[in-house]
Amino acid sequence: MKILIIGGGNMGLTYAQSFLRSHIATKEDMMILEKSPEKAAELAKRDIGTVYGRAEDCMLDSDLVILAVKPQDCGALFASLQPLIDPQQVFLSIMAGVKIQTIQSALGAGKVIRAMPNLPAQIGMGMTAFTSSDAVTRIELVMVQNLLNTTGKTVYVEEESAIDAATAISGSGPAYVWYFMKSMMDAARGMGFSHSEAELLVSQTFRGAIELFNKTDFTCEEWIEKVCSKGGTTEAALASYRKDKVGDDIVSGAQAAFDRAVELGKGQG
Repeated sequence: MKILIIGGGNMGLTYAQSFLRSHIATKEDMMILEKSPEKAAELAKRDIGTVYGRAEDCMLDSDLVILAVKPQDCGALFASLQPLIDPQQVFLSIMAGVKIQTIQSALGAGKVIRAMPNLPAQIGMGMTAFTSSDAVTRIELVMVQNLLNTTGKTVYVEEESAIDAATAISGSGPAYVWYFMKSMMDAARGMGFSHSEAELLVSQTFRGAIELFNKTDFTCEEWIEKVCSKGGTTEAALASYRKDKVGDDIVSGAQAAFDRAVELGKGQG
């Protein structure tokens, strides 16, 4: 299977490296289309496949085409690709907000998969939600899911609208975690810890809490109850969070991200 990745940015590079590292693809089957000569030269040095500067030189040889460019660049990209499309090609898009129907109409392609990965995919710990058009076969869908699984976990969603929700939760989610971590680090430094000590205290606390959650069947509420003791320190902190409605603010933030994802989708057709 010949794979063409259009866009040699963070995610395009992540996919190429992940596919090769997992041996699900070979360098001989990997192609990258990058319009920037400087970036193309850098990619060529990495020896992760053949790097091209023109779609005419690689589109017709590809079975799977991964669209890993910025959404605002999709109009010009579609115009350049449309004359080169083979109806049997499968297109995997990670362009935020660009709907399947928009891609189908612009390219004249039927087999389109839309996915929303997140940044931890760079270290094989990503979370990707994906969906597909009806023209994609089950075999093709499994093939693409196997590729996506090289970057972490995946979930297939029936409705395309769920991709916007995944954008708000898992796509943007790492930033919410880092925001909370930074606040805890600030608090630790305010209590006298050094920068490196604060980072260790907070990062290991997050890592341990997540591992503990993943290795048991307890809910978040049940774990909170286990940590809390009446009149203790944890109860004091949680009482402050509840008083200030921190939980409501987190939900409101995720909703704002969802609303923005929907808005961007309308802007892209």
